[in-house]
Amino acid sequence: MIRYAAVAAGGALLAIGGLQVLAGPASHARADVALRGSEGSGPEPARLAKTPDGHYWADAQVDGHAVHFLIDTGASSVFLTAQDARRLGLERAGLVFDQTVRTVGGDSLAAHVKLGSISVNGVRISDVDALVIERDMPSSLLGMSYLGRLSRFEATPTSLVLDP
Repeated sequence: MIRYAAVAAGGALLAIGGLQVLAGPASHARADVALRGSEGSGPEPARLAKTPDGHYWADAQVDGHAVHFLIDTGASSVFLTAQDARRLGLERAGLVFDQTVRTVGGDSLAAHVKLGSISVNGVRISDVDALVIERDMPSSLLGMSYLGRLSRFEATPTSLVLDP
């Protein structure tokens, strides 16, 4: 069983909490990590400032489209809202909602998708597994199917550092 968790952001975000996939395939193989910076300069970490709500948010590029993510180190996968999935060209009619996800609001279905790449401040990961949640959720979550493929990530009192 793979467990998923979400956090609530200062009143603006409803707690999804305890997302759990009850059935369905999972693949978390490491893929290429593209490094930002000029040729030969070596990898540069991305730094994300903690926001006033106490969370880390990322404005990422997903397959060339902007997506605003709540970073959630407790989520085992990247989760996309239905709205973000549509903006990425993932139409509901083409998705197979065959994975059961348990939330504090009850069970929901999810569809597995493979994203070509996610880039946060130039730190790019290719071939990222993600889930589109059938039930509406307040924000897309950047979880471990992205974060776990970095060489490391570190939370400090003021920022989150993503090392390619």
